[in-house]
Amino acid sequence: MTTSAPAADADALVPEERTGPTWWHEVLLALGFYFVYSQVRNYFGAGPESREIAFGHARDVIAIEEALRLWFEPTLQQWYLGLPRDGLIRFWNIFYGTAHFIVTIGVLVTAFRKAPERYRFLRTMLAGTTALALLGFASFTLMPPRLLGVDSIYGACYQQGPDCHGYGIVDTIDQWGGLWKFGSGGMAAISNQYAAMPSLHFGWSTWCAVAMVVVIGRGWKRWLWFLYPATTTFCILVTGNHYWLDAFFGGVALSGGFAIAVGIERLLRRTARPRAITRPAI
Repeated sequence: MTTSAPAADADALVPEERTGPTWWHEVLLALGFYFVYSQVRNYFGAGPESREIAFGHARDVIAIEEALRLWFEPTLQQWYLGLPRDGLIRFWNIFYGTAHFIVTIGVLVTAFRKAPERYRFLRTMLAGTTALALLGFASFTLMPPRLLGVDSIYGACYQQGPDCHGYGIVDTIDQWGGLWKFGSGGMAAISNQYAAMPSLHFGWSTWCAVAMVVVIGRGWKRWLWFLYPATTTFCILVTGNHYWLDAFFGGVALSGGFAIAVGIERLLRRTARPRAITRPAI
């Protein structure tokens, strides 16, 4: 006796099983992607010769914020640095230089281990966000607030004296220190001083919150993860590393990364080939 023809036809169209992601494949993929990201990020508008272009774009951003009556970055930083012990600003300098990478890697590993069925989508979303940010770095070289008053080869006051334009924003990492300084030494040579728009600190931190909400899956406590991008936003503003518009467009890049991940998932499902399963006769 054999199974009926309709049943056999239905059983034959079983989607081909996919093997889950392997850790070594993901590590190689992440390292390769980050290498390309670093090369592109530090190629476009990274040198001091881009100073005037970056400063011009900074003035455009400030003009937009002033038109919206939301140019509050100098006031926020001055208020915070006026707190006792300078608001322990060195903590935020260290947070800025470390959490951006440590937390993101930690969330990636957590998603890989705890939610392998959702990991590929989340990883693609992060990669898409980063790729779109690269387009921003390449097309809109932007001087961050911390360099507006700096007399250095990267600053807007080069050979003119500190705070020559009167913006009143200081480079907190340069004055109070952190784990390293971005504007001098080896970090200046490998870091694009003008890769500020959009803010990947905001984009990645918000991705971390979204990813953990998805991984945890239920319960109100998972929403507490959004305190992380809120804290990151405060950090990038009070240290003078970004304008709030940078964070806004970091959110735009994240939305684009989500759209890219959705598109790729749909494409992969359409191109997935079913495999026929041979069933023994009964």
